[in-house]
Amino acid sequence: MLVELAVRNLGVIESARIPFEPGLIALTGETGAGKTMLIEALSLLAGQKADPSRVRVGAEEAVVEGLFADGESEWVLRRVVPVKGRSKAYLNGELATAATLAEVATDLLEMHGQHAQQKLFSSRAHRDALDEFGGIDTSRLDAIRSDLRTIEADLSALGGDERARAREIGLLEFQLDEIDSAEVRVGEDSQLEAEEDLLAGAQSHLEAAAVALAGLRDDGAAIDAVSSAISALRGRSPYLEIVERLANLDAELSDVADSLRSISEAIEPDPERLDAVQQRRNRLLELRRKYGETDQAVLDFAEDTRSRLNELTSHDERVRELTARRVGLEAEYLTEARKVGDARRGVAGELARRIEEQLRFLAMPAASMVIDVRDSSSGDGGAGDEGDVDSPTGDGADVEFLISTNPGVAPGPLGRVASGGELSRVMLALRLVLSESPPTTVFDEIDAGIGGEAAVEVGKLLAQLSVGRQVLVVTHLPQVAAFADVQVRIEKSLVDGVAETRAAPLDHTQRLVELSRMISGQPDSESARLHAEELLEIAAAKRRKLAS
Repeated sequence: MLVELAVRNLGVIESARIPFEPGLIALTGETGAGKTMLIEALSLLAGQKADPSRVRVGAEEAVVEGLFADGESEWVLRRVVPVKGRSKAYLNGELATAATLAEVATDLLEMHGQHAQQKLFSSRAHRDALDEFGGIDTSRLDAIRSDLRTIEADLSALGGDERARAREIGLLEFQLDEIDSAEVRVGEDSQLEAEEDLLAGAQSHLEAAAVALAGLRDDGAAIDAVSSAISALRGRSPYLEIVERLANLDAELSDVADSLRSISEAIEPDPERLDAVQQRRNRLLELRRKYGETDQAVLDFAEDTRSRLNELTSHDERVRELTARRVGLEAEYLTEARKVGDARRGVAGELARRIEEQLRFLAMPAASMVIDVRDSSSGDGGAGDEGDVDSPTGDGADVEFLISTNPGVAPGPLGRVASGGELSRVMLALRLVLSESPPTTVFDEIDAGIGGEAAVEVGKLLAQLSVGRQVLVVTHLPQVAAFADVQVRIEKSLVDGVAETRAAPLDHTQRLVELSRMISGQPDSESARLHAEELLEIAAAKRRKLAS
């Protein structure tokens, strides 16, 4: 449900903030007052393409915000339309695309205006409406279709070109042989790097050890010097601690010298081994360059390659398996499609009759509806997602609403036969027949070209539709406005020579004045006021009857 709408600098609206309640809400006002701008504001929130020329003269940008609520959930939709540059969309304060806004708005808001009847032109929308009316369950058909798409994708991935498959098998075998023959082990390169460092510097390592051992072991070197110092100080009480420390140092130096000799004796220059280590490291480096940044990545690539190779080498068997499964699913699809198609054809006439019945109350007494249900062509479908696979005939997936608004004229497509106002009435009739709709529905001038008792009937049907939901209607007819739970007056005035529109809900007294203006063009007319009171009483009585 639309809780609040805020509009700034859009067309003649400088600033407007309108709270909305559940039920039927009538938007009224003089022609040109700005009612259309409110509809355009809602259209922007529904993702409609932004028109910079609609920004109020003198302003840099137009801003539209709407707060919607459904149960405990709330959404804030916002559009900013600058004079120059791209428009921006926001969802709950976060940047979003207009397409995202449109997707969210689809479940919150349904627009039916003079130029917003695209849904009525869609074969898919017609099919969905027919399925909803007839309670037709297409879940099994959808599941089979999904499985068929998966099989087609799997068959395509296997490859149908024998030569291409042979080339791919040759490449995969080469790659796998190259990796397997290398016997890659995770962490091996780190070990080889340490060995390469040892072998590459073997001679210099030995020379460095010899120099160090001479400094430790030669006559007069470090160990001898420490021993001499111990001999000079031993037995002298002031140096007992020093002697102990020197003794520890002497032991440590001897241990270091022994370790150094042991390590150096293990080092042996080996040019052949060095060359083998360097070649091995180069081979591992080349494998990582081709197949992955690490040894583990190379091994993972090998496993993936092995799996793909197994698929290709068992191609014929896999193709037979998938083909057999596809044949079985296609047979099941045919059975299910015929069941769904028969159900669609079975309820089409009743839905058409029910829509015709409602249209007679909406000042279209001569309207004749036909719901044409055709089977999708194999591999074509012509009905959106129901024709994405080779679908057997019998599914009734091509659904089209046809209408004739005049006696003796053959029914034709809605978009070519019905006017904007008639399209809105067709949508109202459809909404009255169907059970599901978004929480908020907007009708723009649904009452175009009607009056008298027909206008009263339109108001009653709108009130009926608004039970348990929210319906906004832009209307010039007092008979329709009288049925509203809330009436909002859109009024334009001149402020410092600039047109400005304001919108505000009316209390009972103000509503009588507005209805009087709509009846006679004279807000202060006493007779019009009496007529307005009568209209409100009639509407209230009819609403009470609806509620009972």
